[in-house]
Amino acid sequence: MRLTDVDKNAFENQGYLLIEDALTIGDIDPVINEYEKYIDNRAKELYRAGKISNLFEEQPFEKRLACICREFENLYHEMDIMHFRGKECFKFLSNKNLIDIVEGLVGPEITCSPIQHIRAKLPEGTTPKGADAHVVPWHQDAGVTWEEADPYFILTVWLPLVNSTVENGCLEIMPRVHGDGLWEHSSKPGIGTTIPDDLMPSAESLLLPMKKGDVLLMHKEIPHRSGRNGSDGIRWSMDLRYQATGTPTGRPFHPEFVVRSSSNPQSVLQEYDVWCRRWKNALKDSRESGVNAHRWEAEIRG
Repeated sequence: MRLTDVDKNAFENQGYLLIEDALTIGDIDPVINEYEKYIDNRAKELYRAGKISNLFEEQPFEKRLACICREFENLYHEMDIMHFRGKECFKFLSNKNLIDIVEGLVGPEITCSPIQHIRAKLPEGTTPKGADAHVVPWHQDAGVTWEEADPYFILTVWLPLVNSTVENGCLEIMPRVHGDGLWEHSSKPGIGTTIPDDLMPSAESLLLPMKKGDVLLMHKEIPHRSGRNGSDGIRWSMDLRYQATGTPTGRPFHPEFVVRSSSNPQSVLQEYDVWCRRWKNALKDSRESGVNAHRWEAEIRG
């Protein structure tokens, strides 16, 4: 599908657009199947090594990782896109149905930002060390990029791989407060990048339960947060960023790539191996250089 003028006006006015049934099972399930196979293979490795007591083969996608992580928490840290680097994940980043929607707001020259995540939000109390990077406080996505990206439009695309509910920690946003630029944020240990309480607007917030297949488009200045997972299953989701090719991503140390171009089609990256190699090299270089991905200095606890 493609966005209508009504859709575009709604996004401009509200700062977000929720599109129901935007993607099909055929779009999403290859990614899920890839993760299921990986988790199954890792479970067998861990079981043979005596790291876990059970393969948990009877558990569905929504629960199996949580069962394993209760006994071997390190598997949790292998799930994000840049570490997992699955072939179906790479293909999904340029999925035609998804990019047709993105083009309505970004234009025909589209780059996939390196700010791209698959989040496995575990049930509360089962996350490693008792903290969960996928439970996030109020922030703007503009606040997690370097200053170089401030003048440019970057579209956030958020979608659930399983139903996202109030119980399992769906998104909560503040519509219609975009347009004034980036607000002051702080970086709190154990919490993350957040807008200080005294700078938060008095606007009403909106909980956004979503089902598998729905897609949320969000302006980078819209404040949003994600609550704790009070269910017994995992809230699997993806959040991606797209922008006009040639504009800074705010993460120059991580690899961007072109997913659509009408003026230069050969610039579109189609080689999975190249994408993998770029991420491997970038992560290695980032670790060695100690680059700080965020602009905000971490608060020092007294």
